Amino acid sequence: MAESSERELSADEAAYVATARDTAFILYEGTRTPHRSCGIALAETFGLPTPAYQALRRGGITGKGTCGAIRAGEQVLGELLGDPSPTGGVTPELRSAVGWYQDAWRTRMFAAQAAPDIVCDSLVRPHGDFMGPARKAFCTNLAADVAALTAEALCRFASSRPPIKPVEIS
Repeated sequence: MAESSERELSADEAAYVATARDTAFILYEGTRTPHRSCGIALAETFGLPTPAYQALRRGGITGKGTCGAIRAGEQVLGELLGDPSPTGGVTPELRSAVGWYQDAWRTRMFAAQAAPDIVCDSLVRPHGDFMGPARKAFCTNLAADVAALTAEALCRFASSRPPIKPVEIS
């Protein structure tokens, strides 16, 4: 795992990560296309069906659950790297990818916090009104950063990656 988790990304992989970030940003921001929630933006970025990701909106609907974007990254990895059998064990790729992903969001996104509080309400409270522009900007960037980390985990641990389709601008 150390080799995969520490190596420099190739130019193709770096471009994939950047595309994932840009796609999730556009989908969440809602300026060039209708707004998607954080979880749905992540699922759609990686070409996955979105219904189950509705439950991740605003930290499990209530704001009292874990950040939906961070949870969505793990769920995307599970869908793409998990064993398709309901009785199958955790695949080595999924175990490695999720371990790397969890370490990466902690160290890259919340480096200043020893034990980050990633409950949705806790994350967004400092940014004012939930419907306000400061909170929206924070969450747009957070969803985009999570998409990039998810894409990087796929580059590091998956044998193949789903294509990321351009967003249809409406």
